[in-house]
Amino acid sequence: MKTPLLLLFLLFSLAKGLDPKCDGQDHGSTLQVFHVFSPCSPFRPSKAMSWEESVLQLQEKDQARMQYLSNLVAGRSIVPIASGRQITQSPTYIVKAKIGTPSQTFLMAMDTSNDAAWVPCTGCVGCSTATPFAPAKSKSFSQVRCAAPQCKQVPNPTCGGSACAFNFTYGTSSVAADLVQDTLTLATDPIPAYTFGCIKKATGSSVPPQGLLGLGRGPLSLLGQTQTIYQSTFSYCLPSFKTLNFTGSLRLGPVAQPKRIKFTPLLRNPRRSSLYYVNLVAIRVGRRIVDIPPPALAFNPTTGAGTIFDSGTVFTRLVEPAYTAVRNEFRRRVGAKLTVTSLGGFDTCYTVPIVAPTITFMFSGMNVTLPQDNILIHSTAGSVTCLAMAAAPENVNSVLNVIANMQQQNHRVLYDVPNSRLGVARQLCS
Repeated sequence: MKTPLLLLFLLFSLAKGLDPKCDGQDHGSTLQVFHVFSPCSPFRPSKAMSWEESVLQLQEKDQARMQYLSNLVAGRSIVPIASGRQITQSPTYIVKAKIGTPSQTFLMAMDTSNDAAWVPCTGCVGCSTATPFAPAKSKSFSQVRCAAPQCKQVPNPTCGGSACAFNFTYGTSSVAADLVQDTLTLATDPIPAYTFGCIKKATGSSVPPQGLLGLGRGPLSLLGQTQTIYQSTFSYCLPSFKTLNFTGSLRLGPVAQPKRIKFTPLLRNPRRSSLYYVNLVAIRVGRRIVDIPPPALAFNPTTGAGTIFDSGTVFTRLVEPAYTAVRNEFRRRVGAKLTVTSLGGFDTCYTVPIVAPTITFMFSGMNVTLPQDNILIHSTAGSVTCLAMAAAPENVNSVLNVIANMQQQNHRVLYDVPNSRLGVARQLCS
């Protein structure tokens, strides 16, 4: 019997104490990756939610994420207005990082669509963590001066005196931070004088409690600051919600990356050069390539249209014409006579057991075929099954197709920036 997708998610959200594997040590240049709601995470929900509540919360999170990504592509700095319910928009996966001398440990969100790292610091107004970074306790801490080149690489830099500060938006939050440097240690690799943001003030509910590790490809990203160490190469394997120990891995540098893996070229959008664009040329449902208007998939650096891989979005979102074509063929393959229901943003749900077709994303140079675990969500009781993809929200003028983390789970995704390519290989991540 298959374990329902969110059953363990909900059971573990009630768990007291940590799984023994939570104490496992990172090694070499490989870090453990935890789901934010795993037993190894202090950020898991404090109370049990029904399956419907869980799904709706994840959808709300994704809607804010899509608004944020759309604003990035459009070059806007608009903070979306949250609904009456508080939306926690922080990315889904976290890794352990150490900052300072002696080191202070943080569980930082892993985000491929952002560059600069940042953590809440002592005295931060509006930060939710009880354990902020304390610069006064670190012997290797320093502030970045206004004249430093890094000050020109952050959004909206300001100079009060000689120290560099900056302001930015993230999801539904506005953030003010000082630009600082200190030793960042990932697994066993110390990185001296790493430049990051020291958050002084935050409004809204989107800031990850213990900060964010930016894995984009801009100058202040991890890749940009560690080119001599990791050669701008990394891969991750994201654990499924169903996995008992909930741990995946983030592997930094070209060493020990998979040899047998298919690649697709990375595309560069000059307007948003940090995002990982790829060329999605078609989508196959079962054995049939669905009829999608070419503009729905085409890469357009002027408008920002195209397809990106993103570690922070939960459910894959396709622009409306592409999603409609996939959804209609999915329904036809499942059985046109079956009654289709909806749940929040999911419009293709069933209350009887179904046999779902595979869905294949066809990129230039590689195909990624998703099994049922990557395309279906099941209710705790097994009475409702939904296609775990959706069209872009109606209030988001999106031109982006986003390959999200549920569809990436149990795959090794390799970002090889020097060779301008992205690889995907099936792998059990836990």
